[in-house]
Amino acid sequence: MLSRFSISAFALPAGILTLICLMVVPTPAVLLDVFFVLNIALSVAILMAAMNAEKPLDFSSFPSVLLFATLLRLALNVASTRVVLVNGHQGGAAAGHVIEAFGAFLVGGNFAVGLFVFMILMIINMVVVTKGAGRVSEVSARFTLDALPGKQMAIDADLAAGLLSADEAKARRREVATEADFYGSMDGASKFVKGDAIAALLILGVNIIAGFALGMISHGLSAGEAAEKYITLAVGDALVAQVPSLLLSIAAAVIVTRVSDNRDLAGQIGGQLATPSTWLPVAIILSAIGVIPAMPQSIFLPAAGLAFWLWHALGKRAARPEPVVEVAPAVDPGRITLEEVSDHTLVTVELGYGLVHLVDDRRGSPLVARITGVRKQLSQSFGFVVPQFRVRDSLDLSPNDYRIMLGGVPLGGGTLRADKVLAIDAGEVRDDHKLSGEATLDPSFGCPALWIDPAARDHAIAEGFLTVDASTVIATQLNQLLGDRPGALLGPDEVRTILDSIKDHAAGLVEAVHPQPLSLAALTRLLRALLEDGIPIGHPLPILSSLSSAVQQTTDHDKLVDLVRADLGGLIVGRICAPGERLPVLTLDAQLESAIVSGLTDPASGQPVIEPDLARNIGEHIAHLVAERGAHSPPVALIVQPRARRTLAALLRMRAPGCLVLSISELPVSQPIEVLAVIGGPPPAQPALAAPSTHTQSETESMAA
Repeated sequence: MLSRFSISAFALPAGILTLICLMVVPTPAVLLDVFFVLNIALSVAILMAAMNAEKPLDFSSFPSVLLFATLLRLALNVASTRVVLVNGHQGGAAAGHVIEAFGAFLVGGNFAVGLFVFMILMIINMVVVTKGAGRVSEVSARFTLDALPGKQMAIDADLAAGLLSADEAKARRREVATEADFYGSMDGASKFVKGDAIAALLILGVNIIAGFALGMISHGLSAGEAAEKYITLAVGDALVAQVPSLLLSIAAAVIVTRVSDNRDLAGQIGGQLATPSTWLPVAIILSAIGVIPAMPQSIFLPAAGLAFWLWHALGKRAARPEPVVEVAPAVDPGRITLEEVSDHTLVTVELGYGLVHLVDDRRGSPLVARITGVRKQLSQSFGFVVPQFRVRDSLDLSPNDYRIMLGGVPLGGGTLRADKVLAIDAGEVRDDHKLSGEATLDPSFGCPALWIDPAARDHAIAEGFLTVDASTVIATQLNQLLGDRPGALLGPDEVRTILDSIKDHAAGLVEAVHPQPLSLAALTRLLRALLEDGIPIGHPLPILSSLSSAVQQTTDHDKLVDLVRADLGGLIVGRICAPGERLPVLTLDAQLESAIVSGLTDPASGQPVIEPDLARNIGEHIAHLVAERGAHSPPVALIVQPRARRTLAALLRMRAPGCLVLSISELPVSQPIEVLAVIGGPPPAQPALAAPSTHTQSETESMAA
């Protein structure tokens, strides 16, 4: 049962019990010294809290704190009175070193001086500070209670007008009620301070009379000795209690005289006194008094100089231009902005609420780090800075689902187990493995997989599985989906950035292409087409150089693409074939290729249209040939006539993405080739050529024919 309660729940009852024990149980002098020091420290802490509060309600517990501080001081008075009366005949140290120090050092050991100092402190506390604070508390409480109905009606009016929500109105009502309770409590709490001052005066009188009598009757001291011992200790005890009492009185006065401000008391006073017009009259008056012969000029004139310096320094600070602060316009609750209904991000990853912790900063944001890595990798692969991605939660998804959006259109998604690890069977897992888990499919490549506990990760790796966490699953699928769509990520802004970077060292090349004869939109369209054909634009100089030559012949988009590709043929082939090596190629039978070129034509694009069954047969045949070569073999290129390239490239992009489609004009004349098969015809008589030769060139020319 005790574990259900925190330590702070026992602090207040323990403090009350300690106060009672101080009043009724004899306390050693050493322990009494400790409590006196704690009492002074507590009073200073309360005063600092009152001065640092921006508004009175920031220290709303002050009335209760004042009550307990007063009780502590009275309990110490009772305990110290007992010690003084019982052990006072033994000397000053008998009542503790704190009382001895206040009675001997602070008043010079003269109890008469101590009595006068105590009376002065009492007058300051009761007549000045406590009486003024009590009057302010009384007036503040009366005004606050009188204004309470009006404030409540104002809150109701704002709520009815739609300026406040129900929760805001409830918070405002609670604040108004707390303010009324606070000032009402302060009106009563000020009486604690006044009563404490009167009690201190009575206790001092009791200590003096009782000590004087006990010293002479019980301990046989003379009147002088009794007065020296007991009255000195009684005055020290009274001063020890009066100093914290004065601090608490000042704290109460500070609280009730505060005006709500966004600064603490020191900042509020300093800001309002730091005006040049305040200190110039002070300097003039001090100077006038200082020139009077009878006045101490060594004090007045330096003080006047200090006031002049303050006036000058504050004047210079006031002359500085204030920083311009833009004030945000008031929010109209009935207005709907475009940002609330539209998404300006091209790529968005939506998460169910069960996956939101993947982007939590307190957990390291693993998904954000993965997505940033994917964006950097895609940028390096494509040759331009990919626009930023957005990750957000979606209530439309199930808790463990995610979805990848491109321009508002879903590209893919899946279901995750955020607290588990995905073990993927990439083909290297033994059939008799002992790993158990929730069966699923890898959302990126469709491989069999298991959701396993993180503790079983080492076991899965030993069995041949590829293990990834939930954030890596999303990042892998994001990389796969966007890697096939580079053109969709390239926009005019990205092209503009590329052109601006080239202008620094090749301004003439840019001017030869843009803005005439190609606009930014036309140039963007052309670069998108190159990206979709697998040509990165990370090295834009040769692309723009080829384009500057091509625009001298035509500005038609399709013809420009063909001319640029033909000029960049060496670059295209060099990406899949090392220098000096033979390029594995496939060709179409002459009759089949002629049928495709001279067959049906798409009226919109003017490109050949392949009959569906024939297209399926060609795609399946080429996919089969590519698969037979294995995953680690060099890529294969299909060489066709220029007119058929675009159609066959679109066909093989879906059925055999590992096969590059080139027109015969894009194949460099000096490139050695190896004809693997002729689609739609008999296999070639010579499967390979020995080296670049006249025979290679004649075979290329025969394919063109």
